[in-house]
Amino acid sequence: MKKLSFAALLLSLSAAAFAGPADDARAHFAAIGAGDVDKVMGAYAEQASFDWIGGPLDGRYSGAKDIRALWEKFAKAQGTLKVSVDKVEEAANPKGSTVTANVLFEGKQPIKVRYVLVYRDGKIVGETWQIAPALAVAASGS
Repeated sequence: MKKLSFAALLLSLSAAAFAGPADDARAHFAAIGAGDVDKVMGAYAEQASFDWIGGPLDGRYSGAKDIRALWEKFAKAQGTLKVSVDKVEEAANPKGSTVTANVLFEGKQPIKVRYVLVYRDGKIVGETWQIAPALAVAASGS
């Protein structure tokens, strides 16, 4: 059995202890599926922007107040949704992170979304929800 140095052990434990942006994104998708608007909103910076591309909610939303109104409308219309997440990719540098994913929300009707989230200082500052009917999403039940 290979022995780990104390520094390597601390590094491996600290990596497991802190959620990264990809984990935050998965939690965000789950909160959307649960219709938990307060939890969804906890992920945003105050001056975040949101581009919803396609569907009845198509538009650009700016700031926490507008984004909250959007999610309240969505949650009321959709109810609880099953969420499947596929192809999560994270890119990061010291200034921030970008997470992309294919997400399937299933409820009254399936909603296939190509997602892009931009994080700075641990909060979402930019979000793109691209309705993508032809998108392939493997069922993960995330």
